[in-house]
Amino acid sequence: MTEAPAAIRFKGLGQIFKTATGPLEALRGVDFSVARNEFVAVLGPSGCGKSTLLRCIAGLLKPTSGSLEVFGLPVTDPRDDIGIVFQKPTLLPWANVEDNVVFPIKHKSGRVRPDDRDEARKLLKMVGLDGFEKRMPAELSGGMQQRVGIARALLLNPDILLMDEPFSALDALTREEMGFELLRIWQQHPKTVLFITHSISEAVLLADRVLVMSERPGGIIRDLKVPLPRPRSIETTSSKVMHDFSGQLRTLLLKRAS
Repeated sequence: MTEAPAAIRFKGLGQIFKTATGPLEALRGVDFSVARNEFVAVLGPSGCGKSTLLRCIAGLLKPTSGSLEVFGLPVTDPRDDIGIVFQKPTLLPWANVEDNVVFPIKHKSGRVRPDDRDEARKLLKMVGLDGFEKRMPAELSGGMQQRVGIARALLLNPDILLMDEPFSALDALTREEMGFELLRIWQQHPKTVLFITHSISEAVLLADRVLVMSERPGGIIRDLKVPLPRPRSIETTSSKVMHDFSGQLRTLLLKRAS
């Protein structure tokens, strides 16, 4: 029986950018894979290339060296089966919530069908925004805007969801609430998720595995399985297992930074 290909596989990937002051090596020798419907978080110091990883997977950057495959095929261009949630939702300020969610389809095909709008409304209900379809972005809180961004990323029903510090601009309470909201959505509608974050507790609460990156040029220095059973809840955040594992990651990151 042939083993199914990994959803994402990096093999010796390197990325060098040309700058006015010379070449800048962002990534070196990145090797890891993500199984289908696995939730993997990536931690590392600022500037280590975490966001560059996502841009490569999304087909927005061509690696300088090594290879990158999605479901066994080389990544050469942006793919419809990959959704992206950015640090800021970047909503169109002149378009209402529903129109923002269906924008990817309008951009791709030039038109929006009634079925597309039905799906957008279902997704908005799923992320807790039922009744807000005709509101404008300026009328929403930061957390609500990010929910719109998640609904938009899910509209094409992608197999892979890339999330680049999606909750970092939110206040602490809203950030925690959005983490549990993401858990609920992922449990109801499993996706392969690669989640970039600076928050150790967020990574531990959400992920199956945590990848720790080195200083630039970034590479994977540790690949750790999160020792917490699912489903997870607010009680999980006060468990000794979560506290101890978070401490292990904190020590690892602080040693690398010193």
